[in-house]
Amino acid sequence: MTRGDYHVHTSFCDGKASPEEMVRAALDMGLPAIGFTGHSHTTFDESWCMSASGTAAYRAEIARLKAKYAGQIAVYCGVEQDLLSDAPTESYDYVIGSVHYLAVDGTYIPVDESASDLYRAARRHFGGDLYALIEAYYEHVSRVHAVTGCGVVGHFDLITKFNEGGVLFDETDPRYIAAWKAAADALLPTGALFEINTGAIARGYRTVPYPSAPILDYLIARGARFLLSGDAHSPAGLCCGFERWGAWAAARGAVLAAQPDFCIH
Repeated sequence: MTRGDYHVHTSFCDGKASPEEMVRAALDMGLPAIGFTGHSHTTFDESWCMSASGTAAYRAEIARLKAKYAGQIAVYCGVEQDLLSDAPTESYDYVIGSVHYLAVDGTYIPVDESASDLYRAARRHFGGDLYALIEAYYEHVSRVHAVTGCGVVGHFDLITKFNEGGVLFDETDPRYIAAWKAAADALLPTGALFEINTGAIARGYRTVPYPSAPILDYLIARGARFLLSGDAHSPAGLCCGFERWGAWAAARGAVLAAQPDFCIH
């Protein structure tokens, strides 16, 4: 394994291990680098993200580990900035921009907590039309770079987390295709990397990474670059399936970056 993993969560947000435990696991794997990306603080739901005070502690801890393990492994301090977060992103090494919630009718709808949440939200806010909710999701995704300034677009089609085998909706439906294409077309000119994210595989939700093959092929054909991301929430998730899915993506013509485009401070 020669690639680092640059999408890593810890006990500072919804991860299961401390940053140092994740660094030690990365060292055991022989990784050249690890990049931490705590979930940015969201005031409307603090159950899954870094708190305001925890954010400062997170940054201090990653700085400590960067110094402690210098010469053994490169340690980077990034952030996974939610579209609906107003936390500052200055001085992070890089930013992953993601959509985990929809802001609709003055409420916040989680898109990756459960299938029942999606059905309930479709009934309450979209007249029972799940495709209308999906269209709202991709409209949010289309704005993630403009709002967060991210260098990496996180799990582009997260809305499919619970759709393995098409159990919720048809991913060949024209409305679904039109929605993701509109978001892709908005993001492609930014030059941001798109994740090939294996986190849902590691946690047992999916058997294939984000984005799906049709979306990946569309992005490849239009010159996008990609970053393999484990979206690890525990040591077991680090670099999950990188060899298999990296080869799969490369065989389709994907250009895989070795690391994010780091911010210049």
